[in-house]
Amino acid sequence: MFYYFNCFFVYSILGFLLESFIYFVNGYSGNSGIFYGPWTPVYGFGAIIIIVVTKLIFQNIKGKRLLKLFSVFLIVTVLLSVIEFLGGNLIEYLFHTVFWDYSSHKYHLGKYVALDMSLLWGAMSVFFIYCIQPWMNKFIRKIPYFVTCILITGFVIDIICTFIFRLT
Repeated sequence: MFYYFNCFFVYSILGFLLESFIYFVNGYSGNSGIFYGPWTPVYGFGAIIIIVVTKLIFQNIKGKRLLKLFSVFLIVTVLLSVIEFLGGNLIEYLFHTVFWDYSSHKYHLGKYVALDMSLLWGAMSVFFIYCIQPWMNKFIRKIPYFVTCILITGFVIDIICTFIFRLT
């Protein structure tokens, strides 16, 4: 159970750092999410979904590697698109903020889902599961229990502060 908490925090923090770097390089002065802390939870949730779905596919699909790869790509692409749709709408509803808008993309579904971005997330998920996760897994498994507890406590405090100060 703590393994998935650690995955959530590691990838939420890495997602925050990645977006912050991209914002810095492009001269954008925005934030990488709604929280005060250095995490963007959509990346953490996405990583957990990718890890769990891949594990289920690898355990249950008997066949060639290409079939597993295509299955991971297809299922994760759909699931991450659903997360983007729900997350974007939830953030807009609760905080009256839009962090991304794909309305200008050719094949889009509202503001928060576009075919090109969904395919990009699917391709990045395959790269993630075959290249990034095996390497990061060694680090994630070594995170001590007390560090996980500190991260959980900090995240809960951040959620409370976010709702108190950003919703009022």
